[in-house]
Amino acid sequence: MQKPTDLQPIRGSMGATDLGPRNLLLDQQNPDVFLPPATDIGSIPNLKFSFGMAHNRLEDGGWAREVTVRELPAATTMAGVNMKLDSGVVRELHWHKEAEWAYILQGQVRLTVVDQDRCVWVDDLGPGDLWFVPAGIPHSIQGLEGGTEFLLVFDDGNFSENETLLITEFMAHMPPEVIAKNFGISAAHFANIPKSEKYIFRMPVPEPLETVRAQLPAAPPKYPYTWHGSSKQPQPYPGGTAKVIDAGDFPATAMAALVMDIEPGGMRELHWHPDADEWQFYMTGQARMTVFDATAKARTFNYNPGDVGFVPRTLGHYIENIGDTVLKVVNVFNTPRYQDVSLNNWMALTPPALIRGHLNLDDTAMKALRLERSTIVR
Repeated sequence: MQKPTDLQPIRGSMGATDLGPRNLLLDQQNPDVFLPPATDIGSIPNLKFSFGMAHNRLEDGGWAREVTVRELPAATTMAGVNMKLDSGVVRELHWHKEAEWAYILQGQVRLTVVDQDRCVWVDDLGPGDLWFVPAGIPHSIQGLEGGTEFLLVFDDGNFSENETLLITEFMAHMPPEVIAKNFGISAAHFANIPKSEKYIFRMPVPEPLETVRAQLPAAPPKYPYTWHGSSKQPQPYPGGTAKVIDAGDFPATAMAALVMDIEPGGMRELHWHPDADEWQFYMTGQARMTVFDATAKARTFNYNPGDVGFVPRTLGHYIENIGDTVLKVVNVFNTPRYQDVSLNNWMALTPPALIRGHLNLDDTAMKALRLERSTIVR
């Protein structure tokens, strides 16, 4: 294998040297794009975009950047936002045309939701915890002491964080006499409404959770809008661990997730998802993934921390740790229940004569077929 410093697009007699100009750092981060495996073929679209290449919207005490269909055209069904809020900083009261799934990356955060049934839910969350807020349901987000960083995934690739429905803008764009009539008091009482959005702004760190809850009606929703996923123990496998989080654990959610820690040399086995697209966020480590489609199409990609990947439903793929540290990746699916089809299990559960007739496997290969689930292999 070529060293990253002398990487050239040459395999045997195929290819030729690239004498430049070239972005050497980009080539080193994407060796399987610059020098694709011989098994790559056809016209799979780009399935990678990095948050590091996304425009970062800087606000007073926080920031937000997004990867949508504009950055990753293949991801038509899901979009993602990476957001940071310092201590006390608020993502203002708002709602979306899309459903919002969240995963806490760092720090502590408070979510406040009031739904269409006048139910109130306020909760504090930390790393590994989640929330899900359906489309149209108003909510707000506030960083607690030390601040927070989190990932948001929306169920429409055309989503934009810059097109949120905000309470400040709603009020600013209603005629003053209409606002006065709505609340039954003089318009003078609304003279100081902001003339434009606040979006992200500073406030003091809020009072303790129980103090705030005591100030509000005791009207919890049937299913909480949050779930403390950090308390669920992952399933161990020979090459790492995996944690499924779906409606079985978190009844309020309409989106599922698979959170994996893959050890060096480990691999998420060859598989596909029969009913859902897969939106990926890489937190740590280095990975490669080959995606297979019908009529001889396959393409390999490399991923680093902060990168987003996407796999359309039913397309075969794997995720391999090609680095020397743990690979942590969050996979989000636009379905409430997680499902996959394992290539190994499929073959193991098919009459052996059929498998031999198709693939000409020897006895050793036939014995390697597994009936049991093995999400991560080494």
